[in-house]
Amino acid sequence: MTNEMQKSEPMASETNKRRKNASLDRRKARAGWLFILPFVIGFVIIYLPMVVESIRFSFSDIQMGSGTFTTTFVGFQNYNKALFEDPSFAQVLVKGLQRLAFDIPAIIIFSLFMAIMLNQKMVGRGVFRAIFFIPVILSTGIMESISAMDILGEYMESSEGIDTGSGTNAATQLVSSMDLQRLFSNMKVGTEIVEYVTTAINNIYDIVNRSGVQMLIFLSGLQSISPAIYESCKIDGATAWETFWKITFPMITPMILVNAVYTVIDSFTSESNSVMSYISGVYSTADGSEISAAMSWIYFMIVIAIVAVVAAVVSAFVFYQRKSE
Repeated sequence: MTNEMQKSEPMASETNKRRKNASLDRRKARAGWLFILPFVIGFVIIYLPMVVESIRFSFSDIQMGSGTFTTTFVGFQNYNKALFEDPSFAQVLVKGLQRLAFDIPAIIIFSLFMAIMLNQKMVGRGVFRAIFFIPVILSTGIMESISAMDILGEYMESSEGIDTGSGTNAATQLVSSMDLQRLFSNMKVGTEIVEYVTTAINNIYDIVNRSGVQMLIFLSGLQSISPAIYESCKIDGATAWETFWKITFPMITPMILVNAVYTVIDSFTSESNSVMSYISGVYSTADGSEISAAMSWIYFMIVIAIVAVVAAVVSAFVFYQRKSE
């Protein structure tokens, strides 16, 4: 009888522990819903009707009247016009997707590099973190509009800017592909990599401006890694390179997934997005409401597909640390 009571006591304590954990998870879930409740209410009341109207317009022919409009269902006619009859939309769409494919790795690599640098113990670390996050604050409102206009770049490229005397003004370029070819002359590096690095260096201003949030996310991931793990690696004689690839990189792979998805969405909503600018131009033309709606949903579905592919690919390499129960 005594043995049975002794066996039942650990089982009862384990059951109580599981109930407490489940209760805590439910409280956290309710708190999470409470925090996002204003967004959910705003989305249902304000944005959801607009989304439904946009879908309806993309499948309709809109006839404007005196203060009113009428819609006639035309099926996929607007989508056919956007893809096959518009002379420029397909080209702008392909270029926009190419730019998106360039931005994702460039921004993630740069933000990860800066997060690792700013995670080191040094004087003024907080100041440097604030400096790299300032572009995120300034890239809203009027500052974003000024940046999108690229006034300085247009001046440098104009005849009033700096004249290099070479016949073509390259004042806005930091390096050229010829410079990197000379640098990598003794290495087996392909021309595609040289062109990619050249474009990344020449677009460093845009990359820095769009890396602030990703850098903070990486910093939070780096600071969540226990220092005891790094001390164990140091005692075992692991080099900094081995520690990064065996410890740091696997531990922050969830942050890479988050930043990849965030970068795609951020590029999709940026004012400098060439596809969105083209769609806005089509919308401002006569009878362009339904065509622009179809273009918007084509671009939206493509971006959603890209997000799904990126999430699926990165998720295959994501490492989730198991917490001890």
